[in-house]
Amino acid sequence: MEALFENLLKLEWQQVVMWIIGGLLIWLAIKKDMEPTLLLPMGFGAILVNLPMSGAVDQMVGEIIQKGPIDELFRAGISNELFPLLLFIGIGAMIDFGPLLSNPKMMLFGAAAQFGIFFTLSMASLFGFELKDAASIGIIGAADGPTSIFIANFLQSNYIGAIVVAAYSYMALVPIVQPPVIKLITTKKERMIRMPYVQRDVTKTTRILFPIIITIIAGLVAPGSVSLIGFLMFGNLLRECGVLDSLSETAQKVLANLITLLLGLTIATKMQAESFLNPATLLIMALGLVAFVFDTIGGVMLAKIMNLFTKNKINPMVGAAGISAFPMSARVINKMGLKEDPQNFLLMHAVGANVAGQIASVIAGGLILALI
Repeated sequence: MEALFENLLKLEWQQVVMWIIGGLLIWLAIKKDMEPTLLLPMGFGAILVNLPMSGAVDQMVGEIIQKGPIDELFRAGISNELFPLLLFIGIGAMIDFGPLLSNPKMMLFGAAAQFGIFFTLSMASLFGFELKDAASIGIIGAADGPTSIFIANFLQSNYIGAIVVAAYSYMALVPIVQPPVIKLITTKKERMIRMPYVQRDVTKTTRILFPIIITIIAGLVAPGSVSLIGFLMFGNLLRECGVLDSLSETAQKVLANLITLLLGLTIATKMQAESFLNPATLLIMALGLVAFVFDTIGGVMLAKIMNLFTKNKINPMVGAAGISAFPMSARVINKMGLKEDPQNFLLMHAVGANVAGQIASVIAGGLILALI
């Protein structure tokens, strides 16, 4: 009991705030089923690294938690980009590029929905962040955690912890962030536009050549993205080649889930109150939200512009699915379409834009590296 009261007296308000943040992440993971594989370990880790430490034994425990094997895991798995690259193999194995190959113009929405990255980079620079930090903050708008980790590490950002936490948090909050933004910039009539889906056969040869060709093109256009896009496309090649089904299934489930779990725990080591609760971190979180909002706006506005020049109208909400948060954004758009019109099924169109965003976000990251 004495130890309990002693630790309570040493408790600081910042630690309590981090417990609340950790509890919120756990609640979102369990109650709302938002990225539980990631948010649950992040939330638990945020509580773990912010427990008050006193006495020799507790100090030893603190060293193990904050500066021991878990910190080594961060350096071994995140600082050298190993976890992001391995995770991209799993993501690539999950993705079916069929809807995109059936309707290639959806690639335009993937490009337009990266607008938030460059807008936020400019905003961060205006707020006084160094260029390398501004670029790393802007990449939060990629809606792609592994890409955010890769870029922030490569540029040696001073705020990698806050950037990674913001990127993954907003990815999980896509169902909360996107709908109000979409409703704000579209009319009910636009949201009710129906888009009949015509299933087109995509040959196996096309599916196999696509990841190889995309890797070559991305390597030529944005050499900095070649490792990320290469691992993503290699994962997709495992899926489509037809001779490595067991490896493809392992990459989709076991590998992706294990790496995501380890990411959540290691990211939490950067959520210690003294380094996380400061004005710069709060500003980064705000700028991350700006990036997501303007990504959504960019995709929607492109669809609106395209509708001025075509008879077959595009539901502007599909443009918002051009962000890289696959497949959450596509599901959000389909759900919104069904809410406006129970017979309006936008899922396949949204999936096409969504997987295009996965490719475009990686290429955008490569362009950022080339520019910086």
